[in-house]
Amino acid sequence: MTTVDYGVLSKARPEKRLLRRLKAHAGRNSAGRITMRHQGGGHKKLYRLIDFKQDKPNQPARVETLEYDPYRTAFIAKLSYPDGDKRYILAPHGLKEGDEIVTSESAPLKTGNRLKLKNIPVGYQVYNVELTPGRGGQLVRSAGSSAEVLSNAQGYTDLKLSSGEVRRVSWEGYASLGQVSNPEHNLTVIGKAGRSRWLGVRPTVRGTAMNPVDHPYGGGEGRTQRGTRKPKTKWGKVTGGRKTRNPKKRSSKFIVARKK
Repeated sequence: MTTVDYGVLSKARPEKRLLRRLKAHAGRNSAGRITMRHQGGGHKKLYRLIDFKQDKPNQPARVETLEYDPYRTAFIAKLSYPDGDKRYILAPHGLKEGDEIVTSESAPLKTGNRLKLKNIPVGYQVYNVELTPGRGGQLVRSAGSSAEVLSNAQGYTDLKLSSGEVRRVSWEGYASLGQVSNPEHNLTVIGKAGRSRWLGVRPTVRGTAMNPVDHPYGGGEGRTQRGTRKPKTKWGKVTGGRKTRNPKKRSSKFIVARKK
């Protein structure tokens, strides 16, 4: 079992005004039927309201605390503004208590600052990128991820995402400089079944261990081959080696290069 280093986080309690209790659905829809398997249980947790827009321009905010967020892989930072307002944001890697962060078109090129994409030079790493200007960051929000600015031209910015895909977005949208915090998240080894249960993940049964009625891989005496040419889901849908993106999707024209 391994865990990430939480020594960089503050010992302070979370800001009560920015907490919400979300109803747990255990993978069930409004009719009570399971639509997402292997969910349920887990430790109680409170949702932190995250400010993905950071829409207080030209107001430098001080980083009060760095905190753990049970609903996401990245760490979060609590900002304190001059007018007394406090907000949570996604913390970039390397941010420390006492640092200053500002959202501005002419902000210094410093980790955590938020600028319009057209004002960020080629080669810089960005995260929490807006797909639609004014809507708030939607791209590049998970732990350790970042996108590289490849070009700025004719109203669009080309970004190379961590998957290898090159995506074109409006350069009027905002993005934060740097890389999302907790880059060691992918090195975590769960170590035991109980730790998965704490996280709300229920047991997953292999298809080969099932009966033929329950899975395309089921049945047979002892260990047998898959018995089907292509890998399939429990419901017989082909998976692996098949494109699943809708060819008529309107945003396809903004994908310059597919992921590898």
